[in-house]
Amino acid sequence: MKTPVNLITGFLGVGKTTALLNLLQQRPAGERWAIIVNEFGEIGIDGAALTTGDVPVAEIAGGCLCCVAGPQMTATVATLLRRERPDRLLIEASGLAHAASVIDELREPPLGNALEVAAVLTLVDPRQFVSPDYARQPLYRDQIAIADVLVANKTDMADAVTMAAFREQAAALFPAKALVAETRQGAVELGWLNAAVVAKPRYRPAAPRGTPSDWQSIGWTFAADASFSGEALTAFFDSLPGQVPGLVRAKGVFRVLDSWVWLNWAEGQWGASQVAWRRDSRFELIAPAFDSEAVEMRLRACLEK
Repeated sequence: MKTPVNLITGFLGVGKTTALLNLLQQRPAGERWAIIVNEFGEIGIDGAALTTGDVPVAEIAGGCLCCVAGPQMTATVATLLRRERPDRLLIEASGLAHAASVIDELREPPLGNALEVAAVLTLVDPRQFVSPDYARQPLYRDQIAIADVLVANKTDMADAVTMAAFREQAAALFPAKALVAETRQGAVELGWLNAAVVAKPRYRPAAPRGTPSDWQSIGWTFAADASFSGEALTAFFDSLPGQVPGLVRAKGVFRVLDSWVWLNWAEGQWGASQVAWRRDSRFELIAPAFDSEAVEMRLRACLEK
């Protein structure tokens, strides 16, 4: 019997990791899950945020699954299936991944011999969804086209006009989605994983392998016993947009006193939550360009003396 695999996709900062955390809280008792997290940068942050102790989490960093990290996916999936024998596999794709290419790899042998591709959940920010600037991007269109369940997250940040435009445009998508849902703070529902898989046309915008990205990433790790000041980290994250022009994403897991927190910046806002991760503190940002030495100096200044 094949293992169902759900792909969770969506653009940078739309709330995929938070959605996965909500799904983990709804996992049926006795059902074994495994998670694969793919990140654009070299240092995985989301895997640390998802660590709970009873659900195995594997990370593939350093590129999107459809290109740079593609070969790693086959080995990672095969290892998880053999070692954990999960009842369901969840894959969080990089916000820069061409989702259709990931689905192709999951369906082709050898992975296709062991996996049944279940519903693809694509999270969108409705403010981006209705923007012509996003609609012109092949990668963004690809993520929308491959969705079986289209989830408008962050609806509390969108006004009534934006939501009306989202509903109109989503209803006009062809082929129609199995489900178009609206939520906030990543509050997705367990049943959406079992939504119907919609037949989709084979054609999609090409995603040339090896195409350079408009963004760069950089990351740092710190020993597990290194402790950070909560006040200093707050000031650091508040000042990041001014210090890093064009900042796209910033996130990290830090030891603060006796607790560990996940800090996540996107779209001009950031939040914090506690996590079970204890391996090390780590931070990563994505931007068109940055002064790495200046960022590191300010980050190290957040360490407790």
